[in-house]
Amino acid sequence: MRVNHSGEVCAQALYEGQAYMSRDPALVAELKKAAMEEQEHLQYCATRIEELKGRTSYLNPIWAAGAYGIGMVAGLCGDKISLGFLAETEYQVVRHLEEHITKLAPEDDKSRAILLKMREDELRHATTALASGGIRLPRMIRHLMAMTAKIMTVTAKYI
Repeated sequence: MRVNHSGEVCAQALYEGQAYMSRDPALVAELKKAAMEEQEHLQYCATRIEELKGRTSYLNPIWAAGAYGIGMVAGLCGDKISLGFLAETEYQVVRHLEEHITKLAPEDDKSRAILLKMREDELRHATTALASGGIRLPRMIRHLMAMTAKIMTVTAKYI
């Protein structure tokens, strides 16, 4: 759950950075709404980590700052690219959550319920971003995003 928590730290910061750079009031509202849902996910994860007697990543402030900056850069690239970045981010998160769900202990219904709810919301964010005009990013960018996410997830697991 620590990795999922760190992912939600990143997601809400990413959307805030994108919203800061967008000039379209409707898109800003959409990004702010998504950021609020990511805050809810963050709270779900934090509560579950506490119940499991775990801890959050010590690197969360770094993840947040980096994600905010990446969101600003994506926002500077224009709304179509920014929305495409949002969609790809969420599709990668959905794949991560699906993998994580398969690794849960069969009796861990609480964690499973949290991750299924997050998966549903993340998938909706992705499809909404594309329906709002987002474009599919080039394969190289998607691959770079996946590599960056892998570094973050492995690091957050331990630190």
